Amino acid sequence: MDFSTTFHPGMDGQTECTIHTLEDMLGACVLVFKKACDEHLTLIKVLHNNNFHSNIGMSPFEALYGKRCRTP
Repeated sequence: MDFSTTFHPGMDGQTECTIHTLEDMLGACVLVFKKACDEHLTLIKVLHNNNFHSNIGMSPFEALYGKRCRTP
């Protein structure tokens, strides 16, 4: 069976915005940390997951776990 659909998740505005944000964050990481940027990818993950997203009205962490992330 061959399924086809006109819906393509990459064309979603929310997805495009998330991709653009991640590109900017990774680009800044490379500029700041140069060759050691791979050691700081966890920081990028934490920053993205704790960043307020206006489309859901909260951070992805808060949406997933129902509470705000406590950072030191």
